[in-house]
Amino acid sequence: MESNECKLCVVLVEPEIPPNTGNIARTCAATGTKLILVKPLGFSVDDATVKRAGLDYWDFVDLEIYEDLASFLEDHRHRPMYLLTTKGRQRHTDVQYEENAMLLFGRETAGLPEALIKEHWDRTIRIPMGDNERLRSLNLANSAAIVVYEALRQRGFPELV
Repeated sequence: MESNECKLCVVLVEPEIPPNTGNIARTCAATGTKLILVKPLGFSVDDATVKRAGLDYWDFVDLEIYEDLASFLEDHRHRPMYLLTTKGRQRHTDVQYEENAMLLFGRETAGLPEALIKEHWDRTIRIPMGDNERLRSLNLANSAAIVVYEALRQRGFPELV
């Protein structure tokens, strides 16, 4: 399943909330960013809520679905990956995103697996937030949009008008 395309990818690992995935799909369609979903999913991609959130953009989404995280990691082991976590080592604006970077986001309720974060600690990034401990994280769809646009901004918004 390995893709030879050199394009930015958003990878949702075990997403749970259909409207978040739909909104992220819409962002991906509008920016030419590939969307990769890693099962298990908390919904069906045919779910009306996912479709509604993505509006009529689904035909423009470059979508790939993996059965599990291990097969995804094996297929993309040579591509640069950035793992989004509230405990990330550096801010999302402090890295230089490669053209074919993969932005990994975890489940809304639990984030990415701890073992994956530890293994790739030097590639963890975070979006700055206030320090109130009751504010756990930003919405997944908002986070994806923030980081996608930063990566594209750094490269001069290629192919966008």
